[in-house]
Amino acid sequence: MIRRTILYALLLTLCANTAAIADGQHDFDFQFGTWKVHVSRLVHPLTGSKTWVQYDGTHVVQKVWNGRANLGVLEIDGPSGHIEGMSLRLYNPQSHQWSANFSNSKNGILGQPSIGGFRNGRGVFYDQESYNGRAIYVRSITSNITANSYRDEQAFSADGAKTWEVNWIATYTRVRTTPRS
Repeated sequence: MIRRTILYALLLTLCANTAAIADGQHDFDFQFGTWKVHVSRLVHPLTGSKTWVQYDGTHVVQKVWNGRANLGVLEIDGPSGHIEGMSLRLYNPQSHQWSANFSNSKNGILGQPSIGGFRNGRGVFYDQESYNGRAIYVRSITSNITANSYRDEQAFSADGAKTWEVNWIATYTRVRTTPRS
């Protein structure tokens, strides 16, 4: 009887730990810290344009609510100018999904949140927005995640998500901090 009770307790513990890991609330933990970022941005999305501009800068991500939220600050510069952006990611424990909200210093408006989550080390998020007066779908993908790098990609669709045009590619490399002595 004691053996069965111990086995039952171990199984309950294992199931509880598996549920906590699989619920997604720490999917963005890899992002905490300071990153060097290289951004490629399509100048005129959904026009057939093939002109891309390049930016370089930093992205600093802070943990909020024990990892169930995070705040990122992006500062990049390139020949086309300076971009300052902010991201706020929030975890919904009921739906087990994340909302990713973005703003830039140019307009100061928190945009439509993208909703989604991670599966097999890849995050996919969707929303619907208005772009140049037309309704579009937006897809964001976070992939190639390692301890020291990852990639974000944004794409637009103007045909009901049948085809996608990538318009933003960001590659991140972790900035190593030296321990204080």
